[in-house]
Amino acid sequence: MAKGSEIIIPIHGMSCQKCVAKATAALQAVDGVVEVAVSLEDRQGRVTVTEPGPGRDRLLEAVVMAGFQAVAPPAHEEAEAAPDTAEAGSPAAAASRMDIFALQGMTCANCARTIEKGVAKMAGVASANVNFAAEKLAVVYDPTLLHSDDLISRVDDLGYRAMPEESADLAEGRTQLAWLLFAAALTLPIMPLMWLAPFGAATVYVICGLSTVVQFSAGLTFYRSAWKSLRNRSANMDVLVAMGITAAYGYSLLALFGVFGLSGEVFFETSAMLITFIRFGKWLEARAKGKASQALKSLLQLQADRALLLVDGREEDVAVGQVKVGDRLVVRPGERIPVDGLVIMGASAVDESMVTGESLPVEKGPGAEVTGATINTSGRLVIEATRIGNETVLAQIVRMVEAAQGDKAPIQRLADAVSNWFVPAVVVIALITLVAWYGLSSAGFLFAFKMAIAVLVIACPCALGLATPTAIMVGSSVGLSAGILFKTASALENIAHLQVLLLDKTGTLTRGAFSVTDLKAVDGVDEEELLQTAAAVEAASSHPLARAVVRYAGTRSLAYPPVADLRELGGHGLAGTVDGARVLAGNQRLMEQEQVDVHPLEATTGSWSDAGKSVIYLARAGRLLGALALADTLKEGAADTVAKLRGLGLKTVMITGDRRAAAHAVAGQLGLDQIEAEVLPGDKQAVVRRYQEQGLFTGMVGDGINDAPALAQADIGIAIGSGTDVAKETGDLVLVKGDIRDVERGIRLGRKTLAKIRQNLFWAFFYNIVGIPIAAGVLYPAFGIVLKPEFAGLAMALSSVSVVTNSLLLKRYAQQL
Repeated sequence: MAKGSEIIIPIHGMSCQKCVAKATAALQAVDGVVEVAVSLEDRQGRVTVTEPGPGRDRLLEAVVMAGFQAVAPPAHEEAEAAPDTAEAGSPAAAASRMDIFALQGMTCANCARTIEKGVAKMAGVASANVNFAAEKLAVVYDPTLLHSDDLISRVDDLGYRAMPEESADLAEGRTQLAWLLFAAALTLPIMPLMWLAPFGAATVYVICGLSTVVQFSAGLTFYRSAWKSLRNRSANMDVLVAMGITAAYGYSLLALFGVFGLSGEVFFETSAMLITFIRFGKWLEARAKGKASQALKSLLQLQADRALLLVDGREEDVAVGQVKVGDRLVVRPGERIPVDGLVIMGASAVDESMVTGESLPVEKGPGAEVTGATINTSGRLVIEATRIGNETVLAQIVRMVEAAQGDKAPIQRLADAVSNWFVPAVVVIALITLVAWYGLSSAGFLFAFKMAIAVLVIACPCALGLATPTAIMVGSSVGLSAGILFKTASALENIAHLQVLLLDKTGTLTRGAFSVTDLKAVDGVDEEELLQTAAAVEAASSHPLARAVVRYAGTRSLAYPPVADLRELGGHGLAGTVDGARVLAGNQRLMEQEQVDVHPLEATTGSWSDAGKSVIYLARAGRLLGALALADTLKEGAADTVAKLRGLGLKTVMITGDRRAAAHAVAGQLGLDQIEAEVLPGDKQAVVRRYQEQGLFTGMVGDGINDAPALAQADIGIAIGSGTDVAKETGDLVLVKGDIRDVERGIRLGRKTLAKIRQNLFWAFFYNIVGIPIAAGVLYPAFGIVLKPEFAGLAMALSSVSVVTNSLLLKRYAQQL
């Protein structure tokens, strides 16, 4: 396709160069985009696209989905819209917002689907996702068209209850337990009454009375839920339960009073026990789901409530909500740091394990950044608040994990597709069971009727609905405790499919901090003179190699003369005047341009280059003085991580701007499969795309800011974060500690989580495939085995519990990370 025209789009909400990188990456990820130039000052992006290519609306949508705005917020002065801004009211032009609501009243995956469909149809809603396991609704919408109250009202209209997440009732387990105890108290006497008949013929009326109370108190929730579901033209699990308990209770009541000529055996105990057993299952499920989300709740509880505000030298105890950016706070030993900040005075060791997963306290002194909710273990600190409220690292992490838990993994689509036809299919199977046993065999109506009821109540779409979200919830929580943050559920699943992993060299595999490893002076020049001259020239430069030379001279306690007339020469080195003589410091190309003979040191510098080291030559007055070798040190655990990645079957590739010989030297130390050398920073995205075009599922590991375009292009982007602003890291996975070893840990966690999802789905399908035929009586002719409706209901309740419990077993894997 030919290169097309330039499109200028507004981008609001950027506050720093990290934002610029994030917006750039979002636009570059759009198919058909050739070049992107984002300006923080102009609050706009210039995008060159292919012809034909993406339109303006598609680009605006990418900006909005990245968390920025396509129109200025009303409070800003630049709100006077330019004539070329997006049309008012268009989805792309609006500033999108995401709210998360707690839900009540759901009983199975079909309820979740009903809420999703109902909310998604609203004008102004971009997406709606319900996490059945977490009982959360995440909605992306246009706040100019909708208010959060409108969304809550819509959920209420659908027959469920939504509320702001922070005001959610966390006592679901206690509520279920109360109903269970009430139902059990009335159901347990029924069995002795049936056996002992203490009131003679009148005993059956006592049993009827007890089951009636259970039916229309503890069982009323099933009728309400079934009615909501049918009213919304769908069918959930409670439709099956309501049909089952109504059939059992209704037949018994009619038979008791001889209505329509019915008489004979009654089985009130079936409906009462069904309700009690299902309530038992719901209580166990609520407990298990509570444990699955415990990690996030625990993290929220870490936040400090109070802070010591320093005002005119006095300490004032205030609520954390009163703290403003720029305030100075005192943190005593043993106290939690209330907000993110910068150390102004004092020194201490800070326990950051709750945020990064790092067990050892980190030393902090003036100028160091500290994170809210971490613990000051020793000295007194005075900090200046830099981020408060929803902007703190802890709040960012919580939002990120909530978003991942609220997201839907691709594998969930299978369960959703099955749930669509599950309930109608079960009703049909129950009718076939009734007809087959009553009409086509010699079994009586009561036998056939009980078989049909058992089919209705044993079927369970809940296990299918819980299989994926519970595993995702536990997996993301395990990652959270280790400082491994998955931004989406799909990332947690897809990371297991990686085939090739591209790793940026500087800052990922290496520390990005150079040090002098060797120096060699020509005959007649001593090393001290060589190093003093080098430090004199390099002292005025901010280049990493120059800083390393000056730092090394400092360790030798060398004084160096001042430099004059310093100039940078075409990116090849520096030239300046030291003690009246012209001095050059740079690479071999600079020496050749300045006609300096480097032949005396060629053998030495050649061996340095072959070992992957950077070489700086020094010349004075046209004569070579010597050379220095500098190397970037490998990160601790880099070689071990590469070996483990290869052990997982991944092809490992290093991307670097170094020359091929130097890159091969580093790759040899690490044991990498392949290198991509001499790659310019702007070409990393093209390298990722090249591997994808080979049909390989490709991951990229790099800096979440500088490598943003390549991370956005990759199927899985893994950002080696700093732990200070995780929300601005581009990538599907953010490693808060910045530890290269967490790359392999994250991939292993993804594989374990996917395996757990597959186990859950297998058992959910297996349960229904085996359970429904048994309930229908297929074993009766050969073995005489009949499944009573009440025990079918217990089996149904326990199937959901087993899926959630299996997901909770992932927690044991945290010890292996």
